[in-house]
Amino acid sequence: MPSMSEEMKIFTALPSSHFRAAVRQGGMKLNSVSGLTCEVADLDRTVAFYESIGFRVGKRDEAQATCYVNWFWITFLATGAAADGPVAVGQGRDVHLKVDDIDEAYREVLAAGHKPEGEPGARRGGGKEFVVADPDGYRLVLFYKK
Repeated sequence: MPSMSEEMKIFTALPSSHFRAAVRQGGMKLNSVSGLTCEVADLDRTVAFYESIGFRVGKRDEAQATCYVNWFWITFLATGAAADGPVAVGQGRDVHLKVDDIDEAYREVLAAGHKPEGEPGARRGGGKEFVVADPDGYRLVLFYKK
């Protein structure tokens, strides 16, 4: 039987559809996505943004802060970059956040002083969504789907 590292080499060499089929056939079992780590230019500004949309701040020091929604966490690492622009790492990354009421979420984001990219609209696969960028350019896709 191949070792775990040998199995991973086999899986990573396969196209993604083959990887998913191999996982379903009894290989590695993934339970959930637990969190992300993102670099940010201004830790205080980032924490304030995430608090304003409903995240709870957990552990924090001068170099990092971890924010939670239920069990999901995002750890933000201070980079010391200029505070007036997005960190290059933030470009093109989306974090999808499910909400109970998309229109209420939109109103709350506006009331907190943030500027979504547009109003809630149809989501591919059903439901509605809208996007708001955090201070470092990470895109938050707030969505509702039954």
